Amino acid sequence: MTTDHLTSKDRNGTNANTKREGDLRPPWAQKASNTPTRPQSWHGKQFVKFSFFRVRDNVRAMEREDRQQLGTQLSQLLVESNERMLTRVYSTIGSRGDCDFLVWQVADNLDLIMDWHSEVLDTKLGWALERPHSFLSMTMRSQYKNQYTPGSEQRDRFRADGGTNDWLFVYPMAKIKDWYQSSSTRRNKVMAEHIAIGHAYPEIKINTTYSYGLDDQEFVVAFEGDSPGQFLALVKDLRTSQSTSFTEFDTPMFTCRRMEIGELIDQVGLGTGVRVRKPSTASSEATATSPPSDTKQTKTGT
Repeated sequence: MTTDHLTSKDRNGTNANTKREGDLRPPWAQKASNTPTRPQSWHGKQFVKFSFFRVRDNVRAMEREDRQQLGTQLSQLLVESNERMLTRVYSTIGSRGDCDFLVWQVADNLDLIMDWHSEVLDTKLGWALERPHSFLSMTMRSQYKNQYTPGSEQRDRFRADGGTNDWLFVYPMAKIKDWYQSSSTRRNKVMAEHIAIGHAYPEIKINTTYSYGLDDQEFVVAFEGDSPGQFLALVKDLRTSQSTSFTEFDTPMFTCRRMEIGELIDQVGLGTGVRVRKPSTASSEATATSPPSDTKQTKTGT
């Protein structure tokens, strides 16, 4: 009669004692671990937050001195955000009716973003501001190659030249399920056409971030440029591509004007009321290319 001693080796030559003490999973789990597994997709790297705020109507009815106090708090919080993580601010006044400004944040740690928003809620700004739109996403390597910019698909962090243009155009996006069921050959062909259209507009920079499992949308797309008219033409051209038939939604869309923190505080009505308007690149170019006026200038004064 044979006995099963703890130090004896099993039929596969492994130590029975090690097998029993080192792998406590049920047999079906052990079997599954021995089968080939599908490789993991690229992991997300940096967290990206798009927060759209609106100043409440009752705040706008307050005395200017009280509004300035709120503006001082907001300015301090935005400065602190910029010290902890990459932060850009934009005005949406005049382009959207449901929000006044955007705070765009990029951080390696989601805690930094969440803690900052908690601090906002812990001040008087918590009741003074509404947040009608909020999108969370991450940077990640693209699975599609860009033949026009070799190596760009390997970028998994926020682009070094990001957040520097006069305008930012943002929208959440999701694709229909048929897109994910299509063959990789089909998807690569569709995206190659999509990329080729975008390459015709080299002045416009795209920041595609991913939201799978993090938020309601699948992507947040942010285009940077100095001409809203040029971006309009790009989107019109993209509507004719095959990729648009796989889009489930790509709204709401936000047209955002980049500003410095001090400019933004005045723009949203929480500043001193003394505004220094700095013309954008687009408006400066328009002025420079405009035909001379036939109207003669008349000097006034004594």
